[in-house]
Amino acid sequence: MPEITYDIQKNYGVLSEEKSGWKKELTLVSWNGRNAKFDIRDWSPDHEKMGKGITLTREEAEKLVGFLQAAFAQEG
Repeated sequence: MPEITYDIQKNYGVLSEEKSGWKKELTLVSWNGRNAKFDIRDWSPDHEKMGKGITLTREEAEKLVGFLQAAFAQEG
């Protein structure tokens, strides 16, 4: 299995934290030298290990923001 490389270019914040120290974070990550994408996933305290997550292009992230705003407005 080929090695996966990553470069966390910016950390926007922590969404949640487990007792183990793992944190669900919103970051900007370059995977395998590609263009950086918005990324939501769990990270170990030292950022050496990661859980499954989701990556989004800027356009996808903008759509998600719109969907969330509409959902929050409907839920009141």
